[in-house]
Amino acid sequence: MPYQQVGDCSVFYEDIGIGEPILFLHSGYSRGIVAFGGQIQPFFHTYRCLLPDFRGHGRTKSACLDWDTPSIAEDMAGFLQALGIEKAHLIGYSLGGGVALHLAAKYPERVRSIVTIGCGGVADPVGADDYEPEALLRDGQTAFIERIKRLHAEAHGGDWQHHMRQSTRDWRLYPHLSEKGWLRLTMPMFCIAGEHDPFASEERLLAIQIRCPQANRWIVPDCGHRPHMPTDSVKEVNIRILEFLEGVAHN
Repeated sequence: MPYQQVGDCSVFYEDIGIGEPILFLHSGYSRGIVAFGGQIQPFFHTYRCLLPDFRGHGRTKSACLDWDTPSIAEDMAGFLQALGIEKAHLIGYSLGGGVALHLAAKYPERVRSIVTIGCGGVADPVGADDYEPEALLRDGQTAFIERIKRLHAEAHGGDWQHHMRQSTRDWRLYPHLSEKGWLRLTMPMFCIAGEHDPFASEERLLAIQIRCPQANRWIVPDCGHRPHMPTDSVKEVNIRILEFLEGVAHN
């Protein structure tokens, strides 16, 4: 399996398919191939699918265990540069949606288009306190703790509590963008959210569209925070994203 050195970070990634590159940006508490398992088969026939694990996540390794949305966005810009990719489509889910926005705001010349899934474009700290390590231990969330230990063992080196503190800190602060950052998002955009997603409501997607008039938005009926997954509306979401990407290609 390939690794790419980016600064102090050894980024693990999957590289599947041939065609225009898509950089898939995963959610928190996940990693590349887990968050986008439902997209690989439909997409790799016509696109080069790149699925990295973020700093602090999965099989990516770094001596520094600190991370947040802006630092991950910086890593991902370096990742594209290291692979010799001048421009890529970004598909970001939840945390990855915020990473996509930050990456595109700082390096718009590297971004062909953006698709966000389950990202409201604003920081929303509601619920973060329940994921502090002390709260997880207090509440007996042993299954979740074990999942975090195993999913990110190589990244956090066994210090799952530090991983969770970084996650809750990021949860509270991001994906906040400056007004100048929003103005730099002029590339084609498609914002997707489930009807019952508390973090990416229709009102929040409309606010993104007001800032970025070129953005399309879609509320997926009867879905929550993960409409693109096989347990929800994966087929419909994949069709809509592929149609969006095809439209970008013809513009």
